[in-house]
Amino acid sequence: MELKQKGEEANVGGFKQLMVSMKWTTAADFDLAAAYESKDGKQGMVYFGELGDLNAFPFMQLSGDEGVGDKGGENEETMRITKLDDMTYVWLLCWDYGKVKDGSAARFKESDVTLSLMDDTGTTHDVALDTGDMGNVALLATIDNSSPIGTKLVNTSKAGTLKGLGKLEDLMGIIKG
Repeated sequence: MELKQKGEEANVGGFKQLMVSMKWTTAADFDLAAAYESKDGKQGMVYFGELGDLNAFPFMQLSGDEGVGDKGGENEETMRITKLDDMTYVWLLCWDYGKVKDGSAARFKESDVTLSLMDDTGTTHDVALDTGDMGNVALLATIDNSSPIGTKLVNTSKAGTLKGLGKLEDLMGIIKG
């Protein structure tokens, strides 16, 4: 299933695990990250500076950091999420690292960033970045696990601007703002 446009959503059922893959060939140092809010109210982030842990909370782990130094080519970062039950929301983000450092606009419009999520049943969901907004951080997709009926995947495609990666509150302002 493909969610090409901002606002498109899919009910993705009751899967427990996800493999998230972000790919790009653009010569940019894009980074995959996940911000989360657990059902008991904890907030945090998994990104290149905090790779996470599959065997302890938050039960998410990032593969590493690709495209460093604006390297083009077959870049891919993956994140595994093994215990979605504990989360109310997981927000999947991409930022342009060099542009976040200096607070300038990213190169999303010229990029070929794609996001794929494969659940534990083998079903793949592709999310296209659909924003013309300026910014250096893009909220690509939201995993909404707040309903007892099942999990929803939403193409959020919203951009915002950060200067530095210092505070989770600043990132949450973009997500919830």
